Formats: sequence, C-alpha cells, structure tokens
Amino acid sequence: MAFIETLLTIFLILVIVIIFAKGVVIIQPYEQGLQIRLGKYIGRMNPGFRWIVPFVSDVTKLDLRTQVVDVPSQEVITKDNSPTNVDAIVYVRVIDPEKAYFEVSNYRMATVALAQTSLRGIIGDMELDEVLYNREVINTKLRDILDRETDQWGVKVERVEIKEVDPVEAVKNAMTEQTAAERARRAAILRADGEKRSAILKAEGLRQSMILEAEGERQSKVLRAEGERLSKILQAQGEAQGLRILSVGAAPLDKRAITVLSLDALKTMANGQATKIIFPFEVSQLIRQGAKFLGADEETAEEISGRPVMDESILGDIPRQEAVDAILKEIQDAVPKVSEDELKDTSKRRLNADKTGDNDSPVA
Repeated sequence: MAFIETLLTIFLILVIVIIFAKGVVIIQPYEQGLQIRLGKYIGRMNPGFRWIVPFVSDVTKLDLRTQVVDVPSQEVITKDNSPTNVDAIVYVRVIDPEKAYFEVSNYRMATVALAQTSLRGIIGDMELDEVLYNREVINTKLRDILDRETDQWGVKVERVEIKEVDPVEAVKNAMTEQTAAERARRAAILRADGEKRSAILKAEGLRQSMILEAEGERQSKVLRAEGERLSKILQAQGEAQGLRILSVGAAPLDKRAITVLSLDALKTMANGQATKIIFPFEVSQLIRQGAKFLGADEETAEEISGRPVMDESILGDIPRQEAVDAILKEIQDAVPKVSEDELKDTSKRRLNADKTGDNDSPVA
C-alpha cells in the first residue's frame, strides 16, 4: 500500500513539473510576445522569463528586427514596349506587433505581393532607358507606396532596392547594336574633329611660314636698297670732292702754268708706242682765231682774281669715318645671323642644284 502511495506521489510530482514546464515561455530581447488565452487577447509580453497558464494560453512571438524580404523576379513591360525582368529587395521592420498579427495574416507575403504589383505599375510608366539609369527614382517611388500601404499593418518599410534589371535577349541585342552605332558615331566625330584641327594647324603653319618668308624678303630688299643708296651717296660725294679739289687747284693757274702742263702732257704722249706724233700748230691757231671771232676773249688777271670762290656747302655734309662705321654696324645688326652649318647646307644645296641643272641641260 505504501509503495502505491509512493508511486502516486511521484506521478503527481511529475505531472506538476510537466504542467509547470509547459507554461514556461522565454522571450528574446529582439522579440515581442502576444498572449492569447481561450481566444482572447491578453496583452504583450516583454523579453525575459515568463509563465502562462498551460493548455489554455498561446504566445505568438514577433521579430522586431529589420527583415530582408526578397521580391522574386518578374517580367515587366516598359512604356516603350520592352520586356524586362526586374527583381528587388525590401527592408521591413515590425513597429506594431498587434497590427502585424491581427490585421494581416502574413505581413511578409503581403509585402512581397504589394511590391510586385507596385513595381509593375512604376516601370510600366517609364521607358527602358529611364529604368536603366533612374533606379534611385524607382526605389523612392516604390518605398513611398509600400510604406503608405503597410502602415495599417504595423510594418515600416525602411528601404527598397532594385536588385537587377535584365531585358530579354532581343532587347539586349538591339541595345548592343545601338551602343556600337553610338560609339562608331562618336569615333567618326572625333576623327573628323582631329582632321579639322590638323588642317587648321597646317594652314596656320603655312600662313606663318609665308608671312615670315615675305617679311624676310622685305627686310632683305630694304637692307639691299639702303646699302646701294649709301654706296651711291658715298661715291657721288667722293666724285664731288675730287672735282672740288680739282677746281680749287685749277683756279689760280695762269697761261704759263697751263702751257707747262700741256708740255708735260705732250711728254707723256711721247712715251707711248707710237713712232710719230704730229701736232698741227696752224690748226690750233685757227681755232683760237675762231674763238675770238665768236666773242670769246682772254681773261685778264683782274677777272681771274675777281672770280667767286666755290663754297664747300654746295657738296653737303661729307660723312666721317665714325658715321660710316655706325651705318655699317646697323646694317650688320639688322641682317639675321646665319650659323656656319646653315651656310654649309646652303652651299651644298646650291652645288647640288648646279649639278642637277648641268645634268638636265641638253647636249649639243
């Protein structure tokens, strides 16, 4: 009898332990529990060790952390009728456990379905090019739509990202051809622009070369003309100075001096190779008589002394040696200096030109 009572006691103790263990609930720090007893909502249960009445109470745990919801890929038709496969990722977080559990049966599935339908509507209003380079706009629009609709479920949509935009194969081929054509167009434009700039630079170089050549030729002609002018001026001034000296020296000569000079001239003529020299004095006398008949008479000493003396100002300023040296130095400075190598090259080119001219000349 005592044995049966002992077994009964042990059984009751085990039943009590099992019933107590059945009512133990542990809520994690990132979770929130909802207690329902006999079909009635009792309230939230905070994280930690909790005990409920077993068999008649049920606790639902909701994760309050940000969750990643993957939106499956789906084929969407863009505004320009380009089929495209698009998928996305939605980041959601439960902010109201009661709404997330009682207002919707499965908030994750509802969020995915809403994201798919909203994504089709957004991309359907955009062209393919806009979809490819305006992903940020699509993300913002989709997040606003989901956040507005899921607010009544107690769910917060924190972020939406378009993961991949994959056009169909035919659209990809067309895009590849379009890209190749665009690159070919840009290459043709760059090539044409390069050729244009090259032609402009060549023309500019030719123009500068012609200008420099013309300027050099002009300076050469100016310097050559200046040299010839200075040479003629110096030669004329030299001749004028010689004539002046001759006239000044011949002014005081009288008939006797002229006779002596004439005899000296005869002496010089006699030193020539001629064997006979005849001077007809009668002819000279006849010429003298003819000159008197025409009105010419011999000058007297008073007339000779009264003759006006020639002034040196009629000849102008005779340049001194310093002035001539200064002019020559200016000419040398104006002429561009040519190196010895350039002179050698010029001489070689002239020799080659002369040889070529000789070879090309016809043989008689």
